[in-house]
Amino acid sequence: MSDNAQAANTGGGATVHINTISGGSQSFGDHGTAESTNCTTVVASPQYADLLTSVRRLRRDLERGERAADDEVLDAELADVEGEIARTGRSGAGPLARVRARLAEYAPAATTAASVTAVLQALAQLPQLPG
Repeated sequence: MSDNAQAANTGGGATVHINTISGGSQSFGDHGTAESTNCTTVVASPQYADLLTSVRRLRRDLERGERAADDEVLDAELADVEGEIARTGRSGAGPLARVRARLAEYAPAATTAASVTAVLQALAQLPQLPG
């Protein structure tokens, strides 16, 4: 069947036949719009996954109750490490060392002691941080 005959059979409008589309967005018609969303999944090593879980738990614990200035600084450093691991699957030695040092001098309240210990233990499992 010719293109003209096929157009006549479909009411005279344009037709589009697509076999395969891989990637990108397509839009058809006078008022068609196309949106494209790209997501990348980062998979952290088991050590970094454990650290990420511990950091998130500690940050939740710090949100409870009154916050001191030290809590704000610690939370900001934890947020940096959390964001870096979430984006890249790992964190640099500098931010990790700062968190470890902050936690070593931090006098945790009883409600956060377990979370602080969990973060310190997770940090100890990372090979790039010396003892």
